[in-house]
Amino acid sequence: MSSCPRSPAPAFPHVSLPAGRPSAVPASVPATGTVPHFPPLRIRGGRYRPGWSARRRRRAVAAGLAMTAAALAASGLRGSASPVAAPAAAPRPLVARPLVSAPVRIADPETVRLLKPGDRVDVIAAPAPAGLSAGDGPAARVVASAARVSRVPDAAPGTGHSEGGALVVLSVPRATAAELAAASATSRLAVTLC
Repeated sequence: MSSCPRSPAPAFPHVSLPAGRPSAVPASVPATGTVPHFPPLRIRGGRYRPGWSARRRRRAVAAGLAMTAAALAASGLRGSASPVAAPAAAPRPLVARPLVSAPVRIADPETVRLLKPGDRVDVIAAPAPAGLSAGDGPAARVVASAARVSRVPDAAPGTGHSEGGALVVLSVPRATAAELAAASATSRLAVTLC
């Protein structure tokens, strides 16, 4: 092993050392274990302030909405063939017709199981007199159009749906309720979803 010669300690001729300090440490170096006091660091721009990310997201959403509105406005202008837009059709006046709840027995109970309150249905009467085949009888007719289903009562326990069908409650005008009652007396009723 060869020993390397050590480099001599740097000499600081221009620094005067106090009596209690070692000769190798300059005076500009603070004492061991002390940290100089300095003000806290602040990041410029304020990107890390509370609420900054929320404001950034709001700006992005606002910009997206503005772009969407501009695109919709531009597409609306291209959509019309003539510069003068066609006048809007006058809305039909709503005639307040009082509705009644009409219980109707539908021939096919499995069809009634598909219904739920709020559905719109057409009620069809298909006369099926005894002794005639399906092609010989009179044609089926629509008794109620776009009737709203109010309720679909559950079958009472022990009562089968096999021969009588299933019950459904429809909201219809009073005149249509009378037609439904007359049709159910002479025909088998069916429903179609609108």
